[in-house]
Amino acid sequence: MIDRKEELVTVFGGDGFIGRYVCEFLARSGVRFRVASRDPRNSYFIQPLAQVGSFGFVKADLRNADSVHHAVQGASAVINLVGVFGKQMQGLHVDGARHVAEAAKRAGAGALVQVSAINADPASESNYGRTKGEGEAAVRKAFKNATVIRPSLVFGPEDDLTNRFAGMANLPVLPVIAAKSNFQPVYVRDLGKAIALAALDPDKHGGKTYEIGGPQVLSMLQLHRAILDLTGQRPEILELPNIAGTLMSKFGWLPGAPLTRDQWLMLQRGSVPSGKHPGLEAFGIEPTPLAAVAGEWLRLFSGNRFTSRRIHLTPAN
Repeated sequence: MIDRKEELVTVFGGDGFIGRYVCEFLARSGVRFRVASRDPRNSYFIQPLAQVGSFGFVKADLRNADSVHHAVQGASAVINLVGVFGKQMQGLHVDGARHVAEAAKRAGAGALVQVSAINADPASESNYGRTKGEGEAAVRKAFKNATVIRPSLVFGPEDDLTNRFAGMANLPVLPVIAAKSNFQPVYVRDLGKAIALAALDPDKHGGKTYEIGGPQVLSMLQLHRAILDLTGQRPEILELPNIAGTLMSKFGWLPGAPLTRDQWLMLQRGSVPSGKHPGLEAFGIEPTPLAAVAGEWLRLFSGNRFTSRRIHLTPAN
């Protein structure tokens, strides 16, 4: 029988949206874990999730190989959740992922989980998809038994998906771009559990690639309508042609949110599992529908009334 107290998991990006749920499941499993981030102060909210002595914080920058090496010392498993949009993608998604894999290998870790993205591909037109794809290749080269997890869009209480759309719905007219693109949104608790399980059971999950989606395939338009149904908001929906999205991405602006060229390219392609790789069922997890849980946090937007709240702006991995 495995003594979980003897295990130590280093979680890069554990202070992010997905990371908090990964850490929560690790804590419930009785595993010690260490959150590695550029500013450990951003990780203090994790303290109530675990018992004193079962977790810790360490400062690390994926672009600095020495700091990464320090962060994984003594770890039995390593999880890399880091994902960004912007100028740092090459340094974090490719070089950073390589640093994590090489450090995990040198430290003798038994498991490495690399969180990537559906449509990750070195030949991708988008820098995000390309760097995530190159990062996967770098990880596999350095740590052959690594587990790669590719999620679709991720929703949950602190997300920058449902909260953003609900906030924009307070406008008289709600513009929808990439209206016909399809997605398979996954609940953050389901995803966090799968990531943690992959790290804790490398004999079962090591060396495999998983594509993680929820129970429903929704077009962008259907996703907006589902959120409106949950909040009771009734703006006029305006489907924008692709040329409008292209122009917005060049100017870097969309009502209520920035829109970069890279994000626009990813949105146009959608995010649905290919069917070539297993999903949540491989972890014994039944996917949670959006409608079953999103009302818990979206009710704050109900009645066409915007309620101020803290929203954690994190990219999807």
